[in-house]
Amino acid sequence: MIPLTDVGWQTQSWQALLKSAITDPVELATILQIDVPIFRSEFPLLVPWPYLSRIRPGDPLDPLLLQVLPQPREALDVPGYVADPLQELDQSPIPGVIQKYHGRLLVVATGACGINCRYCFRRHFPYAEFQPSRAAWDQIISTVAADSSITEVILSGGDPLLLNDRQLADIARRLADINHVTTLRLHTRLPVVIPQRIDAALLDWISQTRLQVVVVLHINHSAEIDPAVAAAARSLSAAGVTLLNQSVLLKGINDQVEILTDLSRALFAIGVLPYYLHVLDAVAGAAHFDLPETRARHLLAEVVKKLPGYLVPRLAREIPGEASKTNLAIHPLA
Repeated sequence: MIPLTDVGWQTQSWQALLKSAITDPVELATILQIDVPIFRSEFPLLVPWPYLSRIRPGDPLDPLLLQVLPQPREALDVPGYVADPLQELDQSPIPGVIQKYHGRLLVVATGACGINCRYCFRRHFPYAEFQPSRAAWDQIISTVAADSSITEVILSGGDPLLLNDRQLADIARRLADINHVTTLRLHTRLPVVIPQRIDAALLDWISQTRLQVVVVLHINHSAEIDPAVAAAARSLSAAGVTLLNQSVLLKGINDQVEILTDLSRALFAIGVLPYYLHVLDAVAGAAHFDLPETRARHLLAEVVKKLPGYLVPRLAREIPGEASKTNLAIHPLA
């Protein structure tokens, strides 16, 4: 077991850091010197060292720890919390694809991830039978080419930045060959949990594509931003990437006005604009993170009073079958 004070991991490649991620709750508790119930979930613990290094030792209520620590409450059967809260499996016309909204096509590019967030809305997702094969990618490209209404392709997962850069460059090249495609969007947590992923090979293909590349990060708390994350964000910006952030509103983690305003300011300081603040998707195993919608609206109303408009994220809920995400802030407070 590596002690938390050992910083040898800082010189490792992102692949090595992924391989050495902590997967044993007992090891995690020992490293962090915390006394917590040990719970082993079917959705396993996965925490890489760069993220682990930002968690306060000795604090069982650290907001970063609570996002990754399996807890016995996950085993509770709570009515209304289900395996597929967004009904994504019903919106898949071809393998690997989820098509919800006009003009955009989302590809679940991989089931692999760099960290297992306990509130993940795809924690029960059947990745093994869903992520695209090489043949499926040919079908995806053909589908995009045949539909001139599709101007943006979104790579999701899992985490699409766990594909290697040869694969990502090839996807970008094939999409760039389709005249009506203008934008490639990547939804990723990897620049946050393993910022070493933003390396020369990644920046090279991003800099060369004609597509506008949008990277949507996932940061819930300002404590997740350290100098390495800031450097990764600035490298992406220098390569021409538009950087946005989406957060999830989580009970006991970021459900305070000061935490939300601090996050928006910290994001802006590294060149990232707040994009969405999602209320929790009702996924089985995550009910203890949920907040009443009225509480979410009141929080945002207070945030609006403290920040300029460009730093206020959209408070949103995704409702299956709707033509867009539902903006909760436009509805009257209850």
